[in-house]
Amino acid sequence: MKHEGGGTQVSIIIPTYNESQNILQMLKSIEEHLPENTTAQTIVVDDNSPDGTGRLVDDYLKNVKKIANHTIDVIHRKTKEGLSSAILKGIQYATGNTIVVMDSDLSHPASLLPKMLDALKHQKCDIVIASRYVQGGSIRGWTLKRKLMSKIATLIAKRGLSVDAKDPMSGFFAFKRQVIQGLKFDAIGYKMLLEILVKKKNANVLEIPYTFTNRKFGSSKLDAKTVTDYFRAVWKLYRHGNSAAREERRTSVSFFSKAGRFYSIGAVGLLVNYLVSSMFVVSNLWYIYATLIGIAVSMSSNFVLNKLWTFEDRNFEPRHTMTQYVKFIGFSSLGALTQIAMVYVLVDQYDVQYPIALVAAVSCAAISNFILNKKWTFKEKVWS
Repeated sequence: MKHEGGGTQVSIIIPTYNESQNILQMLKSIEEHLPENTTAQTIVVDDNSPDGTGRLVDDYLKNVKKIANHTIDVIHRKTKEGLSSAILKGIQYATGNTIVVMDSDLSHPASLLPKMLDALKHQKCDIVIASRYVQGGSIRGWTLKRKLMSKIATLIAKRGLSVDAKDPMSGFFAFKRQVIQGLKFDAIGYKMLLEILVKKKNANVLEIPYTFTNRKFGSSKLDAKTVTDYFRAVWKLYRHGNSAAREERRTSVSFFSKAGRFYSIGAVGLLVNYLVSSMFVVSNLWYIYATLIGIAVSMSSNFVLNKLWTFEDRNFEPRHTMTQYVKFIGFSSLGALTQIAMVYVLVDQYDVQYPIALVAAVSCAAISNFILNKKWTFKEKVWS
């Protein structure tokens, strides 16, 4: 069947490599269990399987009767490029607003698809994981060694990468396409779900129990390279998480550092105001005039110091600087008026004690003054 596009709601991605003994039964099982009134697209991404898996699917599609609302497409890749990159290739080709990823060896039961798709549609979740490790989930057919390896890999993912899901190593999962918008994938190793969970910490995740049944035909793809790729992927994801955390810390440190500088300069401005006003009063200038001169000098000095030190702006082109100066004076004056208005309202209207009203008003005016000048005078993001 050729891909016809248009209206596809669910895209099911099945990566394959030497799965000729399983793939046709897998496709038939998917068709049998697709929910009614669901438009689906199944995408087989074959890594040039030596056993002819991709060609087998092509032949099957030539002879099978087309199922309404279900298309099957085959992507033939020239070399064995790996599971994660195969899934990415399928996602790029997919047209559905819901993506399902599952193995082709019959270890992932297609009978679980209706429950997973229903959960995505009707519950508040972005990702649904078919889980072996939540209550009700289990594994059949694995050796003790394989179970132990899986448990260790899962423990590393959960503890080392701070992932909350109980089965972050599951290869059977579904998600809303919008969840991965903007994500840059490394496509290392074989666990795409783990990469999504690490890079989308805010996604709502639901785990549904299922019984994983070990393959009957074909051989497992777990080898030394797979294990090595897993640890490479974990290391990259660990660095990604640390980089994100460091960036967040740098942002918060920068914000509070600038706020500290801004208010330190404000304290210096009070001292400048006092000294200048006192100097003119001593010179027999009317105290109102002296106070106004003190305010003007302190605001001007605050502007220069904030421009140079707090916001590290070295652009003193006359027009640019004058525009900034006018905005700074305007916001500072607005802060002063806000302070006076708040004190009046709190004391006169709500009978708040003056010292408490003054502290509240000064705090409000100071915060608004900093944020307004940061955003509008010096053109910075508020949280930066």
